[in-house]
Amino acid sequence: MTTVDHAAHKKHDCCSTKKGASPSAASVTDPVCGMTVDPATTAHHASHEGNEYHFCSAGCRTKFVANPAGYLGDAPRPEPQAAPGAIWTCPMHPEIRQVGAGTCPLCGMALEPEEPSLDDGPNPELVDFTRRFWVAGVLTVPLLIVSMVAEMLGMDFVSPAASPWVQLALTAPIVLWAGKPFFERGWTSIRTRHLNMFTLIAIGVGAAFLYSLVATLAPGLFPPTFRMHGGMVPVYYEAAGVVVTLVLLGQVLELRARAATGRAIRALMDLAPKTARRVADDGSEEEISLADVAAGNRLRIRPGDAIPVDGIVTEGRSSVDESMLTGEPVPVQKTIDDPVTGGTVNGTGSMVMEARAVGADTMLARIVRMVADAQRSRAPIQAVADRISGWFVPLVVAIALAAFVVWNFVGPEPRFGHALLNAIAVLIIACPCALGLATPMSIMVGTGRGAHAGVLVKNAEALQAFEKVDTLVIDKTGTITVGKPKLIASQALPGFDEDEMLALAAAVEMQSEHPLAHAVVTAARERGLTLGKVENFESQTGLGVSASVGGRIVVIGNAPQLVRIGADPAELETLAEPHRTTGAGVMLVAIDGRPAGLLAVADPVRANAQQAIAELRAAGLRVIMLTGDNQATADAVARQVGGLDDVRAGLKPEDKARIVGELKAAGGKVAMAGDGINDAPALAAADVGLAMGTGTDVAIESAGMTLTRGDLTAIVRARRLAEATMRNIRQNLFFSFLFNGVGVPIAAGVLYPPFGILMSPMFAGAAMALSSFTVVANALRLNRVKL
Repeated sequence: MTTVDHAAHKKHDCCSTKKGASPSAASVTDPVCGMTVDPATTAHHASHEGNEYHFCSAGCRTKFVANPAGYLGDAPRPEPQAAPGAIWTCPMHPEIRQVGAGTCPLCGMALEPEEPSLDDGPNPELVDFTRRFWVAGVLTVPLLIVSMVAEMLGMDFVSPAASPWVQLALTAPIVLWAGKPFFERGWTSIRTRHLNMFTLIAIGVGAAFLYSLVATLAPGLFPPTFRMHGGMVPVYYEAAGVVVTLVLLGQVLELRARAATGRAIRALMDLAPKTARRVADDGSEEEISLADVAAGNRLRIRPGDAIPVDGIVTEGRSSVDESMLTGEPVPVQKTIDDPVTGGTVNGTGSMVMEARAVGADTMLARIVRMVADAQRSRAPIQAVADRISGWFVPLVVAIALAAFVVWNFVGPEPRFGHALLNAIAVLIIACPCALGLATPMSIMVGTGRGAHAGVLVKNAEALQAFEKVDTLVIDKTGTITVGKPKLIASQALPGFDEDEMLALAAAVEMQSEHPLAHAVVTAARERGLTLGKVENFESQTGLGVSASVGGRIVVIGNAPQLVRIGADPAELETLAEPHRTTGAGVMLVAIDGRPAGLLAVADPVRANAQQAIAELRAAGLRVIMLTGDNQATADAVARQVGGLDDVRAGLKPEDKARIVGELKAAGGKVAMAGDGINDAPALAAADVGLAMGTGTDVAIESAGMTLTRGDLTAIVRARRLAEATMRNIRQNLFFSFLFNGVGVPIAAGVLYPPFGILMSPMFAGAAMALSSFTVVANALRLNRVKL
């Protein structure tokens, strides 16, 4: 089922769907949004089953092509539901999981689908609560006028005898219909012995309404001490009605805020296009739904198109905006055999790609799942709120009962009325919704913010742990360095042309499987050199390679390789020494038996590595580099980046994990950053594992965070995100504790003896809603934090 784009409907103020007309018609209806378009002027058309359809925009056309049946016909489209058998979970208690919708037995909140879906419609709970709030709000206004404003102004809008009946007529729909979910959840909390905010609301509102109902229907049951001047028994319908309305307002604000946190996932999912252009074997092209793309399909990527799935370029070249993955706005050049990622955006060139990963296997789908899982995870600091909530509700009920007893025996007249209202005020103001929201809201917003900055958090525990890290262990290859060898220098001896030497060497290296051979071939292609035909290729183990290229004998390797053919390597060895001190590998080249030049290949240090390490050390982190490479290369890299506290080389995977364990045993809080299979044991052993997004699946699965940009500046951003999120959580917990610590005593009436101040249940309800709103608003500030 495809859902009509609600934003488009709003934009066009229309939601009807009609079939298109022929191009000769003066105007037709866009079948997606219902907008009237002129076929002669619009640039967006599509054919389906022999009919031509016309659209107001490329967006509407894309939606139609992806699923024409979803936009044709007059049957109304129901709101989409989660897939049958889908798991639903509580946003505040992720351990609650069940098949199908329902409410959480711990906190009473509506469960949400565990798997995010691009086709999700508006939150049904938000729609329902919004409707209930507006009905309650409309009835609350005249209720306040009849019950309070008339008394304050000395005006009788209705007679005193009729007033309770009018208030009952206005309050009953508010309490019994608009407030029905609160009573259902309150009863569930009592039945399951998991007391929560709805327990307090149900008891408080129920007590006020039932007392007032009895006072209206059977006033004779009350003794004279309960009566006011004029002999009327006081009623408190306004307290029950206003509290329900204010709690509904708080719930609507909270649900809207939670919807805002989900926009991070929605924005990520929207990056993938809805269709792709498949290239057939005969070269023809057809537009198909993204769901129909299979691994191995050849797809045309036109200028400006979003790349539909993960794969490699097979034809053409272009620049691709990969900021979705890296946060880096500079486009990346792509040519044949280069990988491309679904959701990134093509530049001005045209390419053909081969699909390698589709559907749930794409990097974008994995990112979405990781963000969704992280948003539902619980930080260890949440345990503090959980422990407090465990005894908080029973304590509040006890305080409310104590307030009722004290006011009923020693309070001013009417004692029962004061006792009832103060007890209700205590129950309402102490609702622990703000306390329950404090941590989950910050985690949801923080992980969503991190996803857009290239920091994917696997779980909230990693986020909290990273804030406390004092030691950062970094792998060299692929983390400090780029991880791809590159030709950094080529030098020809007198009598030889440098480009000719490189072309001959690259032709030979094309036949080699040596890790450095690809760097030489790539450099020759980048210079536009023509590579000749190779004959008689041979590999000399431990020495190098040799071959005949265009009639010339080319030998490549180390000094003993040149000695083997009778060439003196001394001059080349002298030229090679400065390159070797920087950690580069040097290949000596001989042509026709004479020393011709050298090729220096190295894994270059990332451009921003030095700055990132300086920033990490400025943040108080001890930075250690671990590598399986030799000590000379490791020392050369360390000199280039500077600022490292320790360098350890020649390590096996188990050595890296052992060193991490030793650092932890010494009292350090250790984070490990790496990208390879050999880093996986150390990533798992560290307090926090940081997988570079350019690395292997094993490394990513072993880590608590994935840094999609793949360089050290992403670690700086991750550290800032962890600090900002944990600071936000502590602020929320402080607000919650302070609010309840101050609000409960005031609601119980401690200010009445010295100042004559009492808190009405209406103000208690407003204050409770304000506390939740404060926590939500503070959490949403994380969307603006600078990383």
